[in-house]
Amino acid sequence: MTASDQLAKVAINPKSHALLHQVLGENPRLFQIMSQSESPDVALRKIREWAMTELAEHDHAVRFYKKENGWRELYGHLTWKDFATIRILDYVDNADREFVDQNQNNSVTVSNPFKMLWLATNCGTGGARPDFFVDMLELFRQFSKKRERELPTRETVLGWLERHPCGLDDEVLALREENRKRIINVIIDWIDSGEKNDSKYYFEAGQSREEKFAQVTRWWDESLFHLRFAARTPSMLNQMLGESLDPDTVELLERAKARGIPFFVNPHYVSLLNVHAPDFAIASDLAIRDYVIYSSQLVEAFGSIVAWEKEDKIEEGKPNAAGWLLPGGGNVHRRYPDSAILIPNTKGRACGGLCTACQRMYNFQKGQTSFNFENLAPRKSWREKLVELMGYFENDSSLRDILITGGDALMSTDASLQRIFDAVTDMAIRKKEANRGRKDGEKFAEMTRVRLGTRLLSYLPQRVTPALCEILGNFRHKALKIGITQFTVQTHFESAMEITPECRRAISMLQHAGWLVVNQHVLTTASSRRGHASKLRRELVKLGVLPYYTFSVKGFKENHQLFSTAARIMQELTEEKCLGEIGRNAAEKIAEIIKQPSAAAQLLKSILEDGNQPFLSTDRNICNLPGVGKSLSFRVVGINRYGHRILEFEYDDSRKHSPIIQKLGRITFIESKSITEYLNQMSEMGDDPHEYRDLYGYSVGATEPRFAVFEYPDYDFRTTEEMTNLSLKE
Repeated sequence: MTASDQLAKVAINPKSHALLHQVLGENPRLFQIMSQSESPDVALRKIREWAMTELAEHDHAVRFYKKENGWRELYGHLTWKDFATIRILDYVDNADREFVDQNQNNSVTVSNPFKMLWLATNCGTGGARPDFFVDMLELFRQFSKKRERELPTRETVLGWLERHPCGLDDEVLALREENRKRIINVIIDWIDSGEKNDSKYYFEAGQSREEKFAQVTRWWDESLFHLRFAARTPSMLNQMLGESLDPDTVELLERAKARGIPFFVNPHYVSLLNVHAPDFAIASDLAIRDYVIYSSQLVEAFGSIVAWEKEDKIEEGKPNAAGWLLPGGGNVHRRYPDSAILIPNTKGRACGGLCTACQRMYNFQKGQTSFNFENLAPRKSWREKLVELMGYFENDSSLRDILITGGDALMSTDASLQRIFDAVTDMAIRKKEANRGRKDGEKFAEMTRVRLGTRLLSYLPQRVTPALCEILGNFRHKALKIGITQFTVQTHFESAMEITPECRRAISMLQHAGWLVVNQHVLTTASSRRGHASKLRRELVKLGVLPYYTFSVKGFKENHQLFSTAARIMQELTEEKCLGEIGRNAAEKIAEIIKQPSAAAQLLKSILEDGNQPFLSTDRNICNLPGVGKSLSFRVVGINRYGHRILEFEYDDSRKHSPIIQKLGRITFIESKSITEYLNQMSEMGDDPHEYRDLYGYSVGATEPRFAVFEYPDYDFRTTEEMTNLSLKE
C-alpha cells in the first residue's frame, strides 16, 4: 500500500472538519464539484475546466500560465485573482506528482490537494491537517475575489520601520553600555578565579578591581581579546547574560553542545543581546538572538544535515553538481562560469560566531569549519597549495571573479591575507600576459573583481584596523594597474540593532581603503517582521553600504524555526521593499560608487533626497537553490497535507550558468512550515497577523533584474566561448 493509499483511510480531525465546511460553504460551486463527482479524477477535470474558463478572460495570464516567451514581463500584469487561478491550475497539472521531502527523512510525498479535498468532503478522510484547509480557504477567497489585495500606504510602511530601533540610537547605546559593564565584570571574575588563563590577557599582582576594569575596557578594542574570551559553553554565555537565560534554553544549548554543534559567542556580540529590556527595546534583539540560541530542530537534525547547495559537496576527481572539475582539498567552490569561491587553509576557515541559519552548516557538521583556531593556522604546505589554487583560476577560460571567504575572510591574519593578495595579483598578471598570445575570440576571461566575504563587521568589527586597511588599500592600488577594477566587501548584517559605533567606524575605514561594502541579508522569521528589513536597508545606506542580496533561509528541517516562507519574501518585496526602487538615472549614478567607495554615503544620501525615498532597494530577493544557482522565479505547484507548499523554480536567465542546468531541469523543494505556522510565530513575536493578511496569496515569484553596480565591466576583446574545467558526464 502506498503512502497516498494509506492516507486515503486516515480521518481528518474536528478542526479540519470545521475548516472544510467553511471552504465548501463559502464556495457553492466547489461544493457542487466535490460532492457530485464520482471520483477525484472527475473532480480534477471539473476544477480545471472552471479555472481555465476564468483565466481565459485575461490573455496575459493564459500566456504566463503556459510559460510563453516574455513571461517575466507578463508577470507584472497579473491580477490578484490571476495568481490564485494559476495556482489552482498548477495544482491540477501536478496532481499525483511525487516529491522527495527532506523535512521528513527523504520520504516521498505525493501532492494532490484536490484529491484530499474530495476525500475529506465525501469520506471524511485524506489525512489533511488544519493548516492545509486554511491555505485552501484563502486560495478560494482570492479566486472568488472575496479577498482582494490591499497594498499598504507609504505612511504605513514608514510606521513599520519606526517599530525597530537601531544600534546607534542613544537609548540603545546606553543599554549596550550596561551590557558591556556586566560582561567585563564576568571576565574579570573568570581571570581571577583561574577559569580563564591567557598568556596575553592577564592581570598583574596587586591590581585593584577598578584597575582591572579599566584594563579589560582597553582590551575590548582588540579583536583577539574577543576571540580569546568568547563563550564556548552555554554556562559561560549565561554568565555573560546575567544568568537570564530560561532553564529550558540552557538545557537545549547543553544538548546542542553534547551533539557536537560548535559553540562560540564573542563578548562584543553578546553585548548586543537584551537582558532586561525596557519597553522601547522589547523584541528588538530577536533577529540577533536567533543567531546565538539554537533551535530544537537544529539540535535534532545535526549529524544528518545534507548539503543544501549540492555543488558544495565535492569529491576529488569528479565534477561537482554544477559540472565543474575542482582542485582537491575543498578550497574552491564553484557554481557559475565567471566566479568561484576561495576558502583558504588558514584561520579564514573559522567564523566570528556560528550563524544558526548558515547554509554551510553541513561544513560545520563535517568539521571542515570550526572554532579550533590553533588547528587552523597555515601549514607549510599552504604556500604550495595556494600556488596550485591560483593556477586553477589562471588556466580557466571563464573565471574573472574571486570571492575569498570561508568561514570568514577577515578571520585570516593580516599576514595570511597579504599572502593571498600577492598570489591573486601574480595570477592575474600571468593570466593577462597569456592572453597576448591568444587570438581575439579565443582569449580567456581576465580577472576583474575581488571580493571578501565576512560577517565580522557585525560580529567583531574590532578586526578592522589601520594595518588591515593598509593591506587592502595597497592591494587595490596594485590590482587597478592590471585590470582588476572592482573591490567589494560582502558583509552580513541581520538587523539594524547590529549596527554599532564600532561597526560604523569599520565600514568607513574599509570604504576609505577603496573597497565597496555591500550587505547580504538573510530573511529569517524574526528579521521578516513588518518593516525590519526596510529599517536595516535605511540605516546601512546612511553609512554608504549598498543592499545586495536578500536571501531566503534554506527550507530544510534544521531551519524550521528560522524559515520565512517564499510567500513572505514576495510580500516583503512587493509591499515594503518597493518603496526603495530607483530609476535608471539613479542606478547609473550608483554604479559609479565602485570607483570611489569613500564617497558612497554622501552619494546615496543625495540620490534618496532627489527621489524623496526613505531607503534604497538595489538588492535582489533570491533563494539559493538546492542545486545550481540563485533565483526567485518560482510557482507553487503543490501542497502537502501539513499545509507546506511545494515550490518549483526556474533558473535566473539574466546571468550565465553552467550548461549542466539543461540536464538538471527545474528545481523543486517542499517548504518546512506552513504559512499558518509562520503567522503563529509572528503573533508570538508581538506582531498582529492581520498586518500580513494577504500573505497566502503570494504564490508566484520573478527574479528581479540586477543593478549595474553589480555587473562586470566589459572587456575590449572577445573571450572564448569554450568552458574549461567542465565535465557534463553522468
